[in-house]
Amino acid sequence: MPEGSTTMDAVARVEELTALYGTLEGAPLLAAVHGAFDGRVALVSSFGTESAVLLALAAEAKPDFPVVFVNTGKLFGETLRYRDQLVEALGLTDVREVGPTADDLAAGDPQGMLFAKDYDACCHLRKTVPLDRALAGLDAWVTGRKRFQAATRAALPLFEAEGNRVKINPLAAWDKARLEEEFIRRDLPRHPLEADGFLSIGCYTCTERVAPGADPRSGRWAGSAKTECGIHMSMIGTAR
Repeated sequence: MPEGSTTMDAVARVEELTALYGTLEGAPLLAAVHGAFDGRVALVSSFGTESAVLLALAAEAKPDFPVVFVNTGKLFGETLRYRDQLVEALGLTDVREVGPTADDLAAGDPQGMLFAKDYDACCHLRKTVPLDRALAGLDAWVTGRKRFQAATRAALPLFEAEGNRVKINPLAAWDKARLEEEFIRRDLPRHPLEADGFLSIGCYTCTERVAPGADPRSGRWAGSAKTECGIHMSMIGTAR
């Protein structure tokens, strides 16, 4: 199958899931898809500024809901500590940390400076390749993407087909106000960098503070045309 192509089986599964679960949301939706895929599904989380809500919903649905965390090797220390804080607070029991191997880095970024020459190549090496390995054997994965985050996500559906897998976007229709309500209702801890103006947090090499009123993702790869890290390519054209 050519890279990026979508199978008819995945498209049919999206139609089936939409018919069965298209009106569900939150923990009931996550519990339903976990059962529908017989556990061959994982939630992929960056443990960023908005991640706590989806992780809390997953923990409510099933504490051992698999969570994949891609550690690029260039994350803020605050993110790693926040991850540990959330895992303990929410009682998550199956968090799988993945990242580039020593061989990956020796071949593709021996000096650790690839980000300075080629954002896309660095993201591919440190995010896309490790995630592809982590998703091997799974039939679906859950993302925390939302339509309000960026123009490239404005048409994001609840279910979408990508390759031979289904992607589930439980928070696609949620707006910032609803996320805030959920943070308050559940008394969820905040990412420590959020109060300092970092509204969308990736690697420390490529993340800046966001100006007041600006697109929350404008601090990612600032000064370039890049808007996505590389792990999202969908049938609706959402950039990776």
